[in-house]
Amino acid sequence: MSASELLSADEDLQGRLAGGMASVDRRLAEVIAHDEEFIAEASGHLARAGGKRFRPLLALLCAEVGAGITAEVVESAVGVELTHLASLYHDDVMDEAELRRGVASANVRYGNAVSILVGDLLFGTASAVIAELGPEAVKVQARTFVRLCAGQIRDERGPASGVDPVEEYLAVLADKTGSLISTAAWYGATFGGCDDATRTALTVYAEKLGVVFQLADDLLDVSSDAADSGKTPGADLREGKATLPVLYVRASADPTDLELQELLSGPIADPDRVAHAVELLRAHPAMGQARRHTRRVADQARDLLAGLPPGPAVEALHALVDGVAERSA
Repeated sequence: MSASELLSADEDLQGRLAGGMASVDRRLAEVIAHDEEFIAEASGHLARAGGKRFRPLLALLCAEVGAGITAEVVESAVGVELTHLASLYHDDVMDEAELRRGVASANVRYGNAVSILVGDLLFGTASAVIAELGPEAVKVQARTFVRLCAGQIRDERGPASGVDPVEEYLAVLADKTGSLISTAAWYGATFGGCDDATRTALTVYAEKLGVVFQLADDLLDVSSDAADSGKTPGADLREGKATLPVLYVRASADPTDLELQELLSGPIADPDRVAHAVELLRAHPAMGQARRHTRRVADQARDLLAGLPPGPAVEALHALVDGVAERSA
Protein backbone atom coordinates (compact mmCIF):
# COMPACT_ATOMS: atom_id res chain seq x y z
CA MET A 1 0.00 0.00 0.00
CA SER A 2 2.01 2.94 -1.27
CA ALA A 3 1.58 6.59 -0.42
CA SER A 4 0.31 7.24 -3.95
CA GLU A 5 -2.39 4.59 -3.56
CA LEU A 6 -3.57 6.10 -0.28
CA LEU A 7 -3.09 9.79 -0.76
CA SER A 8 -3.77 10.68 -4.38
CA ALA A 9 -6.40 13.20 -3.27
CA ASP A 10 -3.77 15.52 -1.76
CA GLU A 11 -0.81 16.04 -4.07
CA ASP A 12 1.21 18.16 -1.64
CA LEU A 13 1.05 15.55 1.11
CA GLN A 14 1.71 12.82 -1.42
CA GLY A 15 4.83 14.63 -2.58
CA ARG A 16 6.15 15.14 0.95
CA LEU A 17 5.57 11.50 1.81
CA ALA A 18 7.17 10.30 -1.41
CA GLY A 19 10.21 12.46 -0.66
CA GLY A 20 10.34 11.21 2.90
CA MET A 21 10.09 7.57 1.83
CA ALA A 22 12.87 8.09 -0.72
CA SER A 23 15.04 9.43 2.11
CA VAL A 24 14.14 6.43 4.25
CA ASP A 25 15.09 4.02 1.45
CA ARG A 26 18.42 5.77 0.83
CA ARG A 27 19.29 5.79 4.51
CA LEU A 28 18.20 2.17 4.90
CA ALA A 29 20.60 1.14 2.15
CA GLU A 30 23.40 3.10 3.83
CA VAL A 31 23.03 1.53 7.26
CA ILE A 32 22.54 -2.02 5.91
CA ALA A 33 25.76 -1.77 3.86
CA HIS A 34 28.71 -3.74 5.23
CA ASP A 35 32.39 -4.14 4.31
CA GLU A 36 31.98 -7.92 4.10
CA GLU A 37 30.23 -8.68 0.79
CA PHE A 38 28.30 -11.72 2.00
CA ILE A 39 27.03 -9.94 5.13
CA ALA A 40 25.92 -6.96 3.04
CA GLU A 41 24.15 -9.25 0.57
CA ALA A 42 22.38 -11.32 3.25
CA SER A 43 21.44 -8.26 5.34
CA GLY A 44 19.87 -6.54 2.35
CA HIS A 45 18.03 -9.59 1.00
CA LEU A 46 14.59 -8.80 2.40
CA ALA A 47 15.02 -5.03 2.12
CA ARG A 48 15.75 -5.41 -1.60
CA ALA A 49 12.67 -7.61 -2.00
CA GLY A 50 10.59 -4.52 -1.33
CA GLY A 51 7.51 -4.69 0.85
CA LYS A 52 5.06 -1.93 1.65
CA ARG A 53 7.32 0.00 4.07
CA PHE A 54 4.13 0.28 6.13
CA ARG A 55 5.81 1.28 9.40
CA PRO A 56 8.03 4.04 7.98
CA LEU A 57 5.06 5.43 6.08
CA LEU A 58 3.07 5.59 9.29
CA ALA A 59 5.89 7.43 11.07
CA LEU A 60 5.98 10.01 8.28
CA LEU A 61 2.20 10.39 8.30
CA CYS A 62 2.10 10.95 12.04
CA ALA A 63 4.79 13.61 11.69
CA GLU A 64 2.59 15.34 9.12
CA VAL A 65 -0.17 15.63 11.73
CA GLY A 66 2.31 17.88 13.56
CA ALA A 67 4.96 20.17 12.06
CA GLY A 68 6.03 17.75 9.35
CA ILE A 69 8.82 15.38 8.38
CA THR A 70 12.26 16.13 9.82
CA ALA A 71 15.63 14.42 9.62
CA GLU A 72 14.91 12.86 13.02
CA VAL A 73 11.60 11.47 11.74
CA VAL A 74 13.41 9.84 8.82
CA GLU A 75 16.02 8.32 11.14
CA SER A 76 13.34 6.95 13.46
CA ALA A 77 11.47 5.50 10.48
CA VAL A 78 14.68 3.76 9.40
CA GLY A 79 15.14 2.35 12.90
CA VAL A 80 11.59 0.99 12.92
CA GLU A 81 11.96 -0.62 9.50
CA LEU A 82 15.28 -2.20 10.49
CA THR A 83 13.60 -3.67 13.57
CA HIS A 84 10.80 -5.03 11.42
CA LEU A 85 13.22 -6.53 8.89
CA ALA A 86 15.23 -8.15 11.68
CA SER A 87 12.09 -9.77 13.06
CA LEU A 88 11.28 -11.21 9.61
CA TYR A 89 14.60 -13.09 9.49
CA HIS A 90 13.76 -14.68 12.84
CA ASP A 91 10.13 -15.32 11.87
CA ASP A 92 11.11 -17.19 8.72
CA VAL A 93 13.30 -19.55 10.73
CA MET A 94 10.57 -20.22 13.28
CA ASP A 95 7.89 -20.59 10.61
CA GLU A 96 10.07 -22.66 8.25
CA ALA A 97 8.80 -20.34 5.53
CA GLU A 98 9.68 -20.79 1.87
CA LEU A 99 8.60 -17.42 0.47
CA ARG A 100 8.83 -13.87 1.79
CA ARG A 101 7.79 -10.85 -0.28
CA GLY A 102 7.66 -13.07 -3.35
CA VAL A 103 11.28 -14.25 -3.10
CA ALA A 104 13.00 -17.14 -1.34
CA SER A 105 12.84 -16.64 2.41
CA ALA A 106 16.09 -15.91 4.23
CA ASN A 107 16.24 -19.35 5.86
CA VAL A 108 15.85 -21.07 2.49
CA ARG A 109 18.52 -18.90 0.88
CA TYR A 110 21.09 -18.75 3.69
CA GLY A 111 20.14 -21.41 6.22
CA ASN A 112 18.76 -21.01 9.73
CA ALA A 113 21.97 -20.06 11.54
CA VAL A 114 22.89 -17.22 9.17
CA SER A 115 19.28 -15.97 9.11
CA ILE A 116 19.18 -15.72 12.90
CA LEU A 117 22.55 -13.95 13.02
CA VAL A 118 21.56 -11.50 10.28
CA GLY A 119 18.39 -10.74 12.24
CA ASP A 120 20.51 -10.05 15.32
CA LEU A 121 22.83 -7.84 13.28
CA LEU A 122 19.87 -5.79 12.02
CA PHE A 123 18.46 -5.45 15.54
CA GLY A 124 21.85 -4.07 16.58
CA THR A 125 21.90 -1.70 13.62
CA ALA A 126 18.42 -0.44 14.50
CA SER A 127 19.55 0.24 18.07
CA ALA A 128 22.54 2.23 16.81
CA VAL A 129 20.28 4.36 14.60
CA ILE A 130 17.77 5.02 17.39
CA ALA A 131 20.54 5.80 19.91
CA GLU A 132 21.34 8.97 17.95
CA LEU A 133 17.83 10.26 18.72
CA GLY A 134 18.28 10.44 22.49
CA PRO A 135 17.68 8.41 25.64
CA GLU A 136 13.87 8.53 25.55
CA ALA A 137 13.86 7.11 22.02
CA VAL A 138 16.21 4.33 23.18
CA LYS A 139 13.86 3.46 26.05
CA VAL A 140 10.92 3.27 23.66
CA GLN A 141 12.93 1.01 21.34
CA ALA A 142 13.92 -1.25 24.25
CA ARG A 143 10.35 -1.54 25.55
CA THR A 144 9.16 -2.33 22.02
CA PHE A 145 11.77 -5.06 21.63
CA VAL A 146 10.66 -6.63 24.92
CA ARG A 147 7.03 -6.59 23.79
CA LEU A 148 7.93 -8.09 20.41
CA CYS A 149 9.76 -10.97 22.07
CA ALA A 150 7.13 -11.47 24.77
CA GLY A 151 4.38 -11.58 22.16
CA GLN A 152 6.27 -14.12 20.11
CA ILE A 153 6.91 -16.31 23.17
CA ARG A 154 3.23 -16.19 24.16
CA ASP A 155 2.29 -17.02 20.58
CA GLU A 156 4.57 -20.06 20.58
CA ARG A 157 3.33 -21.35 23.97
CA GLY A 158 -0.38 -20.77 23.48
CA PRO A 159 -2.88 -19.64 26.14
CA ALA A 160 -2.57 -20.82 29.73
CA SER A 161 -5.26 -22.98 31.27
CA GLY A 162 -8.42 -21.02 31.97
CA VAL A 163 -7.50 -18.13 29.65
CA ASP A 164 -9.93 -17.30 26.86
CA PRO A 165 -8.11 -18.23 23.61
CA VAL A 166 -9.55 -15.32 21.61
CA GLU A 167 -8.63 -12.73 24.26
CA GLU A 168 -5.13 -14.19 24.49
CA TYR A 169 -4.77 -14.17 20.71
CA LEU A 170 -5.69 -10.49 20.49
CA ALA A 171 -3.31 -9.62 23.34
CA VAL A 172 -0.51 -11.46 21.53
CA LEU A 173 -1.22 -9.49 18.36
CA ALA A 174 -1.02 -6.22 20.30
CA ASP A 175 2.46 -7.22 21.50
CA LYS A 176 4.05 -8.90 18.52
CA THR A 177 2.58 -6.66 15.78
CA GLY A 178 0.88 -3.65 17.35
CA SER A 179 3.82 -2.63 19.51
CA LEU A 180 6.22 -1.79 16.67
CA ILE A 181 3.54 -0.04 14.62
CA SER A 182 2.61 1.95 17.72
CA THR A 183 6.29 2.86 18.17
CA ALA A 184 6.44 4.10 14.57
CA ALA A 185 3.59 6.47 15.37
CA TRP A 186 5.24 7.58 18.63
CA TYR A 187 8.47 8.42 16.83
CA GLY A 188 6.69 10.26 14.01
CA ALA A 189 4.52 12.26 16.39
CA THR A 190 7.41 13.02 18.77
CA PHE A 191 9.97 14.11 16.20
CA GLY A 192 7.28 15.75 14.08
CA GLY A 193 6.43 18.13 16.95
CA CYS A 194 2.96 16.87 17.96
CA ASP A 195 1.63 17.79 21.39
CA ASP A 196 1.24 15.13 24.07
CA ALA A 197 -2.50 14.59 23.54
CA THR A 198 -2.05 14.14 19.81
CA ARG A 199 0.89 11.80 20.31
CA THR A 200 -1.12 9.66 22.72
CA ALA A 201 -4.08 9.43 20.32
CA LEU A 202 -1.82 8.50 17.40
CA THR A 203 0.09 5.92 19.43
CA VAL A 204 -3.06 4.13 20.64
CA TYR A 205 -4.57 4.38 17.14
CA ALA A 206 -1.46 2.77 15.71
CA GLU A 207 -1.50 -0.18 18.10
CA LYS A 208 -5.08 -0.95 17.09
CA LEU A 209 -4.05 -0.46 13.46
CA GLY A 210 -1.34 -3.06 14.04
CA VAL A 211 -3.89 -5.54 15.36
CA VAL A 212 -6.05 -4.91 12.29
CA PHE A 213 -2.98 -5.39 10.10
CA GLN A 214 -2.22 -8.82 11.60
CA LEU A 215 -5.85 -9.94 11.65
CA ALA A 216 -6.09 -9.10 7.96
CA ASP A 217 -2.75 -10.79 7.28
CA ASP A 218 -3.93 -13.97 9.01
CA LEU A 219 -7.11 -13.97 6.94
CA LEU A 220 -5.05 -13.50 3.77
CA ASP A 221 -3.06 -16.62 4.69
CA VAL A 222 -6.26 -18.50 3.98
CA SER A 223 -8.01 -16.39 1.36
CA SER A 224 -5.22 -15.40 -1.07
CA ASP A 225 -2.77 -17.32 -3.21
CA ALA A 226 1.01 -17.03 -3.49
CA ALA A 227 0.85 -14.80 -6.56
CA ASP A 228 -1.22 -12.23 -4.64
CA SER A 229 0.41 -12.31 -1.21
CA GLY A 230 4.01 -13.36 -1.94
CA LYS A 231 3.66 -16.10 0.68
CA THR A 232 2.62 -19.73 0.46
CA PRO A 233 -1.11 -20.11 1.34
CA GLY A 234 -1.91 -22.06 4.48
CA ALA A 235 1.44 -21.39 6.16
CA ASP A 236 -0.29 -20.75 9.48
CA LEU A 237 -2.30 -23.95 9.13
CA ARG A 238 0.84 -25.99 8.41
CA GLU A 239 2.34 -24.72 11.64
CA GLY A 240 -0.86 -25.28 13.63
CA LYS A 241 -1.20 -21.57 14.47
CA ALA A 242 -4.45 -20.68 16.20
CA THR A 243 -5.48 -17.57 14.26
CA LEU A 244 -8.88 -15.98 14.81
CA PRO A 245 -10.85 -18.00 12.22
CA VAL A 246 -9.21 -21.19 13.49
CA LEU A 247 -10.21 -20.35 17.06
CA TYR A 248 -13.79 -19.75 15.94
CA VAL A 249 -13.87 -23.13 14.18
CA ARG A 250 -12.41 -24.91 17.21
CA ALA A 251 -15.13 -23.40 19.42
CA SER A 252 -17.95 -24.48 17.10
CA ALA A 253 -20.53 -26.96 18.39
CA ASP A 254 -21.77 -27.75 14.87
CA PRO A 255 -21.22 -31.47 14.17
CA THR A 256 -20.58 -30.71 10.49
CA ASP A 257 -17.37 -28.96 11.57
CA LEU A 258 -15.79 -32.11 12.98
CA GLU A 259 -13.64 -32.80 9.91
CA LEU A 260 -12.28 -29.25 9.81
CA GLN A 261 -11.78 -29.21 13.58
CA GLU A 262 -9.71 -32.38 13.29
CA LEU A 263 -7.61 -30.84 10.52
CA LEU A 264 -7.08 -27.67 12.56
CA SER A 265 -6.23 -29.44 15.81
CA GLY A 266 -2.47 -29.04 15.26
CA PRO A 267 0.25 -28.70 12.60
CA ILE A 268 -0.53 -30.24 9.19
CA ALA A 269 2.43 -31.92 7.49
CA ASP A 270 0.71 -33.30 4.39
CA PRO A 271 0.41 -30.65 1.62
CA ASP A 272 -2.82 -32.22 0.37
CA ARG A 273 -4.35 -31.94 3.84
CA VAL A 274 -3.22 -28.31 4.04
CA ALA A 275 -4.91 -27.58 0.72
CA HIS A 276 -8.09 -29.33 1.90
CA ALA A 277 -8.08 -27.39 5.17
CA VAL A 278 -7.64 -24.11 3.26
CA GLU A 279 -10.54 -25.02 0.97
CA LEU A 280 -12.86 -25.86 3.89
CA LEU A 281 -11.86 -22.84 5.93
CA ARG A 282 -12.35 -20.45 3.02
CA ALA A 283 -15.98 -21.56 2.82
CA HIS A 284 -16.59 -21.55 6.59
CA PRO A 285 -18.62 -18.83 8.42
CA ALA A 286 -15.62 -18.36 10.74
CA MET A 287 -13.93 -16.32 8.00
CA GLY A 288 -16.84 -13.87 7.95
CA GLN A 289 -16.89 -13.76 11.74
CA ALA A 290 -13.17 -12.94 11.81
CA ARG A 291 -13.60 -10.27 9.14
CA ARG A 292 -16.35 -8.62 11.18
CA HIS A 293 -14.11 -8.54 14.24
CA THR A 294 -11.33 -7.02 12.12
CA ARG A 295 -13.69 -4.24 11.03
CA ARG A 296 -14.73 -3.58 14.65
CA VAL A 297 -11.11 -3.04 15.69
CA ALA A 298 -10.65 -0.82 12.64
CA ASP A 299 -13.63 1.26 13.80
CA GLN A 300 -12.02 1.63 17.24
CA ALA A 301 -8.81 2.85 15.61
CA ARG A 302 -10.72 5.30 13.45
CA ASP A 303 -12.59 6.71 16.47
CA LEU A 304 -9.27 7.69 18.07
CA LEU A 305 -8.68 10.15 15.22
CA ALA A 306 -11.91 12.03 15.92
CA GLY A 307 -10.32 14.56 18.30
CA LEU A 308 -7.43 15.48 16.01
CA PRO A 309 -7.49 18.65 13.92
CA PRO A 310 -8.81 17.86 10.44
CA GLY A 311 -6.37 17.91 7.57
CA PRO A 312 -4.87 15.81 4.79
CA ALA A 313 -2.66 13.76 7.14
CA VAL A 314 -5.57 12.77 9.40
CA GLU A 315 -7.66 11.95 6.34
CA ALA A 316 -4.79 9.74 5.17
CA LEU A 317 -4.73 7.96 8.52
CA HIS A 318 -8.42 7.21 8.08
CA ALA A 319 -7.70 5.86 4.61
CA LEU A 320 -4.82 3.79 5.97
CA VAL A 321 -6.90 1.89 8.52
CA ASP A 322 -9.67 1.39 5.95
CA GLY A 323 -7.19 0.07 3.40
CA VAL A 324 -5.58 -2.31 5.90
CA ALA A 325 -8.94 -3.69 7.03
CA GLU A 326 -10.18 -4.14 3.47
CA ARG A 327 -7.18 -6.29 2.50
CA SER A 328 -9.06 -9.23 4.03
CA ALA A 329 -12.42 -8.46 2.41
